[in-house]
Amino acid sequence: MKYYSTVLSLFVLPAVITLHFTACDDKVIDPVRVETGGGNGGDTTNQNTGLPPGYELFGENVEVYLDGDYIVIKSNGVPDHGSPYFDQSHEFYEAYNGNNPQFRLNPNRIREQNLTFRIPLHPVEAQNHSATPMGPIGVSVNGVPFYNQYAAGGSPLAGEINSFDQYNGHPQQTGGYHYHVEPLSITAKVGKSSLLGFLLDGFPVYGPEENAKVVTNDDLDDYHGHFGATKEYPEGIYHYHITDADPYLNGAGYFGVKGTVSQ
Repeated sequence: MKYYSTVLSLFVLPAVITLHFTACDDKVIDPVRVETGGGNGGDTTNQNTGLPPGYELFGENVEVYLDGDYIVIKSNGVPDHGSPYFDQSHEFYEAYNGNNPQFRLNPNRIREQNLTFRIPLHPVEAQNHSATPMGPIGVSVNGVPFYNQYAAGGSPLAGEINSFDQYNGHPQQTGGYHYHVEPLSITAKVGKSSLLGFLLDGFPVYGPEENAKVVTNDDLDDYHGHFGATKEYPEGIYHYHITDADPYLNGAGYFGVKGTVSQ
């Protein structure tokens, strides 16, 4: 079940509702104050939750709340859709029915995780951009982590792609299910231009279309994003896009100052 800062502001963090008025000292961009607008004096946090736009899209199986200058997202990482990577006795088990004739089931099976993402409430561009690590680099709106464009050991995804299930995910050795590429279950539900989640630096991730056009790598910068207006941020924000070609989700690293993830 999702938790919102209305509860926290009454009982845990009485000053948290005022945090979104605080100016950032970091470099270049304060997307909450400058880029997102929203018709309320530059403050676009949801007045009922204290959270920026987009966080209301997380599923009921994901816990979301404010903790100081961070948004905390807790998830067990289990997808809300079928997969051949569930044990066959699981209610979400679904035999592979995708369109990849080279699909091969890897030996891992989906297991619950204990993921805690701490994402900056006020994302800003980093002065020194850090590379994304192996493992979770962000989280989708259904609580499943995003991974970068590399397979285990930093090798290209070319071979590993054949183990992606019909929704473009698969589990690693400890059973952590994740997406490297477009999460087809989400885009099928909400559309290919919709917000799909956030990376650890707090900047949103959108699908492979924008303004009724397919986004290509040539439309994006080295970090696989660009600045522009979106549904949630009509005055513009830096945001990433998933595309259908390597690096798929993220390029040279995080555009912004990254938060943390524990698992």
